[in-house]
Amino acid sequence: MEPVELSAWLRLSVSDGVGRTTARRLLTAFGSPEAVFDQSLYSLAQHVTPAQARSLLVPPEKHAALLDATTHWLAQSGEAGLLRAVAPLGHVWYPPALLEIEDPPLMLYLLGAQRWLTDSRCSMQRARSLAIVGSRNPTPQGRETTLQFAQSLREAGLSIVSGLALGIDAAAHEGALAAAFESDTPVTVAVVGTGLDRVYPSRHLDLARRIAANGLILSEYPVGTPPLAANFPRRNRIISGLSHGVLVVEAAPASGSLITARMASEQGRDVFAVPGSIHAVQSRGCHALIKQGAKLVESAADVLEEFPAAVAMQPTPAGAEPARRASALLNALGFDPLGLDTLQARTGLDTASLQVQLLELELESEVARLPGGFFQRQVRA
Repeated sequence: MEPVELSAWLRLSVSDGVGRTTARRLLTAFGSPEAVFDQSLYSLAQHVTPAQARSLLVPPEKHAALLDATTHWLAQSGEAGLLRAVAPLGHVWYPPALLEIEDPPLMLYLLGAQRWLTDSRCSMQRARSLAIVGSRNPTPQGRETTLQFAQSLREAGLSIVSGLALGIDAAAHEGALAAAFESDTPVTVAVVGTGLDRVYPSRHLDLARRIAANGLILSEYPVGTPPLAANFPRRNRIISGLSHGVLVVEAAPASGSLITARMASEQGRDVFAVPGSIHAVQSRGCHALIKQGAKLVESAADVLEEFPAAVAMQPTPAGAEPARRASALLNALGFDPLGLDTLQARTGLDTASLQVQLLELELESEVARLPGGFFQRQVRA
C-alpha cells in the first residue's frame, strides 16, 4: 500500500465522531478515503452530520502518531519470515467472508507467514474455517476435548479460528498446530483484541509466534492498542465472521463465547456445542445453546457432516496414519464409559481392529479398561 493511501485509511479510521458505519457510507459515496478528504464541507454534509463533516476536514491529532507507529511496524515486515500488512476493505488480502457480516471491520492488521500473504490465492480467501471457543477456565476434560477436536478438524482440512485467550482458545490453537497435515491454507488464525505489536495474555507469546509462523494473527485495532476490556467482545464478530461455523466447548452461562455463538447465528453460520455434565457450571452455556438449536456434537465427525463439500482430505503424511486412527477412536470414545458395540457403531471398525486399537491406547495410558467390558478415555494431568 502506498504511503498516501495508508495515511488516508488511518485518518478515516480515527476521525472524530466517524464510526465504521459512517466510514463505509462515505466510501460508498466517494470511492476511497483520499476522495473523501478531497470533498468540500457541503459535499460531505450530504452524507454525514455537519459536525462529522467538519471533523473530516481536519486530520485528528492522533493521526500523525498513528501513521508513524504503523509505518514503523510495517517496516519490520520480513523479520523471522513473517509479513506485516494492513488490509482495508476491498484489499486483495481482506477476507471475503467478512464482507457478508453486518459490521465488517474497516481495516485489518495482519501478521503471518509470507506464504499466506504474498500470493492472493492463499490466506483466508480459500480457507474453509471453523471457530472453536469456550471457557477461559476449562476442566482438564474440556481442554483435552478441544485439543482432539482441533487436531482432527485440521487434519480434515479446516483452518481453526480462535481468539488467543486463555483456556479453550489456546487449546484450539495448540490442537491445530499439532495436526499432521499440510495444505495451502493457514493452520490456525488468531483474532485478537489488541494491536499486533503486543501479545495478550503475555504468557501466550510463544504460542502467538507459532501461530504467526504457521497461520495468521489479525486485528482490527491499530498498532499500540492495549488490551481494553470492551475490545474483546467486539472482536468476536470477526471470529465468527471468518468461519463457516462456531464450535463451543465448555461455557458458563455468562461466558463471552456465547456472544460469539450468538453472532455466528445472526451471521447465518452453523453453531455446534459439546455437551457435558449436568452438574458442571462450564457445561451450562453449551446446554443452553443446544436447547436453542445448536447442533450437539460428540466427535469431529459430527462437525464434518456440515461440511460435505468443504473438506478435501489430503494424502496422509508417512507415519501419520496410526496417530490419525488413534485420534479418531479417542474422539469417538469421548469421556463416558462405552462398550464395544457402541464404539463399533461410532467408528465403523470391525471387532478385531477395534480391540487392537483399544489395546494400543491402553498401553499408552490413553484408555482404561473397566469392569463389564467397558472402556473410558483417560484425562492427562
